[in-house]
Amino acid sequence: MRTIRVHVDMPLVAGARVDLSDAAAEHVLRVLRLRIGDALTLFNGDGHDYAGVIESTDRRRASVRIDSRAAVAAESPLALTLAQALARGDKMDWIVQKATELGVHRIVPLDSERSEVRLDEARARKRLAHWHAVASAACEQCGRAVLPRIELPRPLAAWLAGQASEDTLRLALLPGHGSRARELAWAGRTSATLAVGPEGGWGERDLAALRGAGFEALRLGPRVLRTETAGIAALAALQAVHGDL
Repeated sequence: MRTIRVHVDMPLVAGARVDLSDAAAEHVLRVLRLRIGDALTLFNGDGHDYAGVIESTDRRRASVRIDSRAAVAAESPLALTLAQALARGDKMDWIVQKATELGVHRIVPLDSERSEVRLDEARARKRLAHWHAVASAACEQCGRAVLPRIELPRPLAAWLAGQASEDTLRLALLPGHGSRARELAWAGRTSATLAVGPEGGWGERDLAALRGAGFEALRLGPRVLRTETAGIAALAALQAVHGDL
């Protein structure tokens, strides 16, 4: 029987009774069509699942009795950061969804030299809220109880300036260049940062900045992949060779 999991942004304690937010209640009652007495599992990102039962409903409201708390072992031992150049349309949604399913630890949207998407602060914050919703829905589906950290979009140079102190393997996807995933030298590291360019690829200034920040080239094979495919394929390869796949 499929376990219904719902992400909620609130403290959860076994034995407590919680009122779901309007959005969560609407999802439970109207989308999932659950009723009083139906079982569901709540999670808030603390690494645990909270099994409960719907005790009462009132139009768009729902109350849940939490019966138990259980740790969820669904996080990869490899902490992966995906630094993804902004992509057009719903491609970023797809990237966030699939990266979450693959166990990514952090997602950093980047404004690169050849990016075709430019976001002002207001639009960036709106997109960030939307990506958080996409990631939480992906966690509901894939069984994760920890949400990936998604950061506000920022220029590549500004992001690289803050990477100097991070002890992580630094990789940039470059078609036809660099090492394959199985050839990488990890030197005992348990984390990696993967930078993926936009539809038009990395510009010369981007490449110079990435090399200056210690990023080494990673290749996936002889074919040129689209930006929304490349990062996901690389995450899967890294998880297969060094993570939990």
